[in-house]
Amino acid sequence: MKIERDERRFDFHDIGLAIKRAREASEMTQEQLAYIVDRAPRTIMYNENDGQHPSLNTFYQMVTMFDISVDQYFYPSKNKGSECRKRMLYCPSSLLFPSKKAIPDN
Repeated sequence: MKIERDERRFDFHDIGLAIKRAREASEMTQEQLAYIVDRAPRTIMYNENDGQHPSLNTFYQMVTMFDISVDQYFYPSKNKGSECRKRMLYCPSSLLFPSKKAIPDN
C-alpha cells in the first residue's frame, strides 16, 4: 500500500494580517512586538506582510498574546474536511500507530 505525503503548504498571509490588525489595535509597534517575542522587527514585518512562516514558538506567542483563534485559518470550512484529514479517518490504525499491537480475541 502506497502512502502519499501531503505536499500542501499553509498560506500564512491571512494569519499574518490578523496579527498585524491585532497589534495595531493594541497600539503596539513592530519593534515592540519584536522585542517581546525576541525577533528582529523585519521578521515581524515579513510575518505580517509577506506571509513568511514564523517558528512555532513565535507563532504561539503572537496568537496567544493577541488572543487570536487560529481555528478559522486551519479549518476554514468545518463541513468540508481537508484531504489529509479524510485520509487519516480511513487509514488503518496500525499505520497511524505502528507501536500498538492488536489484541487477539480469546
